[in-house]
Amino acid sequence: MTSRHALELLPGRLAICRLSARAPLPAWASAPSANLSSVTRTRDELSVVCEEALVPEDVARVERGWRAFRVHGPIPLTEIGVVAGITAPLAAAGISVFVVSTFDTDYVLVPAGSVEQASRAFEAAGHEVS
Repeated sequence: MTSRHALELLPGRLAICRLSARAPLPAWASAPSANLSSVTRTRDELSVVCEEALVPEDVARVERGWRAFRVHGPIPLTEIGVVAGITAPLAAAGISVFVVSTFDTDYVLVPAGSVEQASRAFEAAGHEVS
């Protein structure tokens, strides 16, 4: 049985950026955010999720216009299937997602134009959206 979760739509639009793995962390990527910012470096890339307005126009690889739903947490790290239970209804509805996980919870980003459809998909799956 899939667990049900409460999700909150965060205000504001986000951007998802891809920089070179060797790029220094730009100042705009570490600017404080009231809602969500995430920086992840792997051997292949530096990914930045931040407020859309912070990303300079000259950033070559950026996807603008995303909104974030925050899963109410904290969610124990031992809980199984949280992301699957939240993203499966979106996949069934044909909605793209980008997921950011933290120690306490998960954030599911959807294209801004899909927010209403995503909310309906979450609710149809038994999740609560505020």
